Amino acid sequence: MKIFLTGATGFIGSAVLTKLREAGHQVTAIVRSQEASLKVERAGAVGIIGDLFDPAWIAAELATHDAVIHTAAGGDQSDRDMNAALIDAAVNVLGGTDKPVVLTGGVWAHGSGDDLSESDELDPPELVAWRVDGERRLLESDVRATVIRPGIAYGHGGGIPALLTAQAAQDGPAPLFGTGQQHWTTVHVDDLADLYVAALGGRGGEAYLGVNGDNPTVLELAEALDTDIEPEGDEATRARLGAFGEALLLDQQATGAKARQQLGWTPTQPTLVEELGASYRA
Repeated sequence: MKIFLTGATGFIGSAVLTKLREAGHQVTAIVRSQEASLKVERAGAVGIIGDLFDPAWIAAELATHDAVIHTAAGGDQSDRDMNAALIDAAVNVLGGTDKPVVLTGGVWAHGSGDDLSESDELDPPELVAWRVDGERRLLESDVRATVIRPGIAYGHGGGIPALLTAQAAQDGPAPLFGTGQQHWTTVHVDDLADLYVAALGGRGGEAYLGVNGDNPTVLELAEALDTDIEPEGDEATRARLGAFGEALLLDQQATGAKARQQLGWTPTQPTLVEELGASYRA
C-alpha cells in the first residue's frame, strides 16, 4: 500500500515508519523542513514538505494514496486545528471508499479507571478534551476509520518516561509526579507501531486502546530507577505542570484486550519497569 504518514520524525511516527517499511508498504512522510525530509528518506520514505493545516492540500494528497496514518503532534494548541484539517480532508475525500484512516488519540481521554475499555464513556482531562469531538466525527462518518489511543509510550530512551530519568539525573532529590500511587497504562513504542500497521487491515469504525496490559504505579517506576526521587503530592504537581500534570495524575489501568482479539495484536517487548531497571537510554 502507498501510505500517507504524518509525524514520521516523532517518537511514535518514526517507529510506525520503520514497521510500515518492514511490512513492505510505500510511505509518503509529510514533514515541515528539508532536514526532516532527508531524515525520513534515510528511513525509506518519500519526504514531502506539506501544510497539515490546509484541508485542500491534504485532500489532494489523500486522493493519491491508499491509506492514511496520522501521528503528528505539535504539543500545543495547534494540534486541535491540525487534527480538524486532516479529519475534514479524510471525510470529504475518503468517505465511502475502502481506504483506511488511522488517527492517533490517547488513553488519557478515558479518565481514571481500574479496568478501562473502549466501550467506557470518555472522561478526558482538560489537556486532551478537544480530541473527543474529532474522534467521534471520524468514527461516525463513512470513512473506514480507526482510532488508536496509546498508553504511556516508552522505548529507546524516549517518551514521557524520559522525564523520570531526566529528573533522576538532577542533583539532590527529584520530585515525583504526585504521590506516585497512580497507575499508568503503558506500551512499548515498537509494539504500538505494530498496532498501527495491524489497524490498516481493520474493519473501521473502531477505537482501540494501545496498551500492553502492564499498569505500574509511578512509584514503582521511580523505584526501578533506583535513584532519589521523592513524592511531591498531587497539588504540587498540578501547580508545577498545570494541565499536563493533571493528566499525569490520572490513575489508569487497562488490558488492551480488544486490539488483541480483533486485530491479532501481540505485544512482545519488555515492560517499562524492566526497561527502567536496565538503564533507560536513547
